[in-house]
Amino acid sequence: MKITQFFLAALLLIAACTSRKESKNQESVSNEDNFVPYVERFDSALDDIISPDAKVEIIAEGFDWTEGPLWIDGVGLLFSDIPPNTIYIWTEAEGTKLYLSPSGYTGNTSRGGEVGSNGLLIDEKSNLILCQHGDRRIAMMNAKIESPKADFISIIDNYQGKKLNSPNDACYNSQGDLYFTDPPYGLEKLMEDPNKELDFQGVYRYSKSGDLRLLTDKMTRPNGIGFSPDQKTLYVANSDPDYAVWMAFQLNTDGEIEAEKVFYDATEFVNKELGLPDGLKVDAHGNIFASGPGGIWIFNDSGIVLGKIKTGQATSNCAFGKEDKVLFITADMYVMKVDLK
Repeated sequence: MKITQFFLAALLLIAACTSRKESKNQESVSNEDNFVPYVERFDSALDDIISPDAKVEIIAEGFDWTEGPLWIDGVGLLFSDIPPNTIYIWTEAEGTKLYLSPSGYTGNTSRGGEVGSNGLLIDEKSNLILCQHGDRRIAMMNAKIESPKADFISIIDNYQGKKLNSPNDACYNSQGDLYFTDPPYGLEKLMEDPNKELDFQGVYRYSKSGDLRLLTDKMTRPNGIGFSPDQKTLYVANSDPDYAVWMAFQLNTDGEIEAEKVFYDATEFVNKELGLPDGLKVDAHGNIFASGPGGIWIFNDSGIVLGKIKTGQATSNCAFGKEDKVLFITADMYVMKVDLK
């Protein structure tokens, strides 16, 4: 790496803007050409999750900033390309095709920033649920998964009458309650955006009965979110280069926070490798697959790092597919996959 490139990457890392675009700019000046993704092993327990001979394969590329991967049996892999306001679908048979556009911003006024959908998920009735940055809401696509159209029904768009920032990622518990994060990344000017109505970045629970509760407003950049298998612990990533951590929130029987701790602090790695804590998924055994500096970090439920999937890119998210036998990864302009045991 050239000296000028090194210092430029360092400046980008400590810039005040902490959006995905920061990570993308960081990547564009510091990623080595012809990097081949691979699995880095720290603990032999990883062999029970990923075979030692498993390869990381790039299955699609040429996008702007990929996010929100979602595998749907019988349909394929959906993923967001946020800046162009689009969702794509990938299948082994047909490769990548346009699935839905617009996906996150349906307004008539031209605007910049990360306007598209981010996190994607399915509700108990097999509806597609979208975290829509540009429209600053969580919405349901008013169409069948197999016949997509840009027709949306708003589910949540405000807290106590104030417009949400830009819902980022979400997950359902077994009771049908929706938990989601609301950082400023979809606002055109981020924290300085004049249209920002809330003075905090929240983690919320939207109950099946329609009650919206703020769980915490203490995280500076809440991002990826997911449950432990018993749903007693809620993991939330904090995409702040000054405090790059994954939090573990202990939930009470009402589904609200009763205790919290830092699950893992990766702040020291931010200046060494590309990316920040971002999207995450938890497998049936309690292992956490979390986007972070360098790629996908793989933890056991005790917070021990078993290994990393080194993508060579600022990495946004991941998703299980094919009966949890495959991990799909969104990383900057790429979509990747690796076989799991």
